[in-house]
Amino acid sequence: MTVVVTGYEPFGELDTNPTAHVAAELDGETVAGESVVGAVLPVAFDSVTDRLESLLAKHDPTVFVSTGVARGSAAVRIERVGVNVADAVTTPDNVGADPRNERLADGPAAYFSTLPVESVVTDLLDEGIPACLSNTAGTHLCNDALYTVRHAVERDDRETRSGFVHLPFSPSLAAAAARENEATRGGSVPPSMALTTQTRAVRLAIETTLGSM
Repeated sequence: MTVVVTGYEPFGELDTNPTAHVAAELDGETVAGESVVGAVLPVAFDSVTDRLESLLAKHDPTVFVSTGVARGSAAVRIERVGVNVADAVTTPDNVGADPRNERLADGPAAYFSTLPVESVVTDLLDEGIPACLSNTAGTHLCNDALYTVRHAVERDDRETRSGFVHLPFSPSLAAAAARENEATRGGSVPPSMALTTQTRAVRLAIETTLGSM
């Protein structure tokens, strides 16, 4: 049995993406008796659907956890719902695509995560990891991953549990942003979380989900 964890490549002004690190760290691990496959997704609206569906078809995972970085977040955010909208807002993807109020698929307006979201938040807090339930994954590629996987699971009548986890900046990203914000002159510093803690959080989300099945 297999668990798939995805992260995203760097995008915009970010030189690194902590979610790519987390996916790479978990790749090849065994969590709660199941093998983990970690994959890094392109930041590209036109190709991410094919990549996600390919991972589903190849591995037929028990659990599929997608992750993305959330600028300004001090906590791990467990997303409740993905919506059938692609809108790049102010950040085109890495190939320059800039969708505006487009539908992701011929499907329902929204899908709820099938991860045990409240239990995951509770277990993270019990482990001393800042976490919260979130009611919006936005309309960029993070929401895309949540909605696309859930849509494919329902369409193909799979039993895969799937959902999305937003992770904070890594300390190195926060330091880079602080430099840009002129922190030496009192500028702001965004919140961050150690990569080891982020990896622990996703691992625990997997364990909690498998334990609920």
